[in-house]
Amino acid sequence: MSTTFAQLGVPKPICDALARNGIQAPFAIQAATISDSLAGRDVCGRAPTGSGKTLAFGIPLVINTDRAKPKRPRSLVLAPTRELADQIADELRTFAGDVRITVVYGGVGYGKQESQLKRGTDIVVACPGRLEDLLERRSLELTDVDSVVVDEADRLADMGFLPAVRRILNKTSHKRQTVLFSATLDGDVAKLTRDYQNNPVTHEVGDTTPDITAAEHRFWKVERPDRIDATAHVINDSGQAIVFCRTRHGSDRLARQLTQRGVSAAAIHGGHQQNRRTRTLGQFTEGRIQALIATDVAARGIHVDDVAAVVHYDPPADHKTYIHRSGRTARAGRGGLVVSMILPEQVADTKKMKAKVGIDAPITVPGEIAESTSTHEHTNSAAAQSDQEQARSSRKPNGGNAGRSNSNGNRPTAKTSSHRRGKPGAKKRPNRAGGKSGSPNGNRGNSRGGAGSGQARSRSRSGGRGSNR
Repeated sequence: MSTTFAQLGVPKPICDALARNGIQAPFAIQAATISDSLAGRDVCGRAPTGSGKTLAFGIPLVINTDRAKPKRPRSLVLAPTRELADQIADELRTFAGDVRITVVYGGVGYGKQESQLKRGTDIVVACPGRLEDLLERRSLELTDVDSVVVDEADRLADMGFLPAVRRILNKTSHKRQTVLFSATLDGDVAKLTRDYQNNPVTHEVGDTTPDITAAEHRFWKVERPDRIDATAHVINDSGQAIVFCRTRHGSDRLARQLTQRGVSAAAIHGGHQQNRRTRTLGQFTEGRIQALIATDVAARGIHVDDVAAVVHYDPPADHKTYIHRSGRTARAGRGGLVVSMILPEQVADTKKMKAKVGIDAPITVPGEIAESTSTHEHTNSAAAQSDQEQARSSRKPNGGNAGRSNSNGNRPTAKTSSHRRGKPGAKKRPNRAGGKSGSPNGNRGNSRGGAGSGQARSRSRSGGRGSNR
C-alpha cells in the first residue's frame, strides 16, 4: 500500500485541499522529504524537473511558518525566474489557507510588492535581484526568516545568481532551516550545501536526466528557409510545443511567421513586460495557443504539463542547454518529441553535442524518417496501387497531394521530390482545441506536480558549517 500524505504528518485540512486539486498520494520526492522537512531538518533534494518538488518543500513550509510581523517575513523561497516564482506562489496558495504569501520579482513596479510587505506577509517567494533591491529600499528585513528554500539551485548557479543567494542567506536567521532542491548536486550547488546547510539529509530520486531518456529525439538537416514550415509541421502534428530561439528578435519574428501559416503562436522573452509574459504563459497553459516561442532565459523554470514537443529552432549553446530545453517535454514519466533543426554548417557541432548528451539518433532530412519505415512500405502497398490507378485516370498526373502525417508524429509518407530535398509536407489545419491529441507517444497524465518515479534513497551528510547558517 502506498504512503499517504496523512502518514507523512500532513494535517487533514491540507490533505483535503490537495485532494480537491486531484492530488491523492505523494510522489517519490515528496514521500522522501516531507517528514524530514516537517521535523525541521535541513534537506538537500535531487530530483528531475517535473517530479513534484514544489509540493515537497511547499507543504512543510506552509505548515511550519509562523505569523509574521510587518516587513519581517518568516519564510523565504528563492527561485531563478519570474515565471517560476509566480508558479510556486500559485501552487502554495491552493492549500495555504490563511498563510499570507507574497511573490516579488523585477519587471514590475515596486508599489504592490512593498504594500504587501508593509501589511505583513508570512512567506516571500522571490527572485534574488528584486529581493536585494527591496532590501536596499528597506522594504523588508530578513532577520526573522527561519525557513529558507533554495529551489532550482543548479539553474540559479547557471544564471549567475549564487553570489546574490549567498548575500541573502547571510541576512537570515542563523538558526534557520535550509532546504535546497536541484536537478544536480555537484559543483557550485555542492559548495552552497557545504557552506549553508547543517548536517543535511540528502534524498535523491529518479535518474539525473529522465526527461532526456523518455523523449524521442530527432535531428533534421534543413536549409534555413525550410525551418519555418518544418517547425509548423511538428507543432500541428504533435499538439502544443515550446520552440526555442537564440534571440528575442528571432522569437518575435518566428511567432509572426508561424501565425501567418495558421499556427497560433506567441513569443515570451525578457524584452516583454511582465504582465505580457504572464498572459502569454497563461494562454499556453490553458491551451489557447499551440506554440510558445521562447528564449533560453525566459524558458528556465517554466513548468507546464503536457507539452507534446520541443523544437530547437536555433541550436542550443551547449549540451547542458539542450538538456534544459528538451526537459520541457516528456515530463512526469510521459513521452514527448524533441526535434532539432540543423543547418548544413551546424552538423559537426551537433554531432559533438549529441555525444556529450548520450543520444545516438541519426541526423536526417525530414522526409527520410517516414520513407525508411518498413511499416509504410508494408501497409501502404495496396493504397499505393489504388493511387496509381487513380493517377492513370486523372487529367492531372501530378495533382496528387503529399502524404499526410501518421498518428505518431512521423513525417508524411508520400515520396515526393520536396521530401527528398528535406522540405516538410502539406500543411495541416491547426488543432484549435489546444493540441491535446496526437502526441508522439499517446498517453498523457493529469496529475499535478510530476511523476516521482524511481527509487528514493536517503543518507545523512555531516560537515555543514553552523557558523554560516
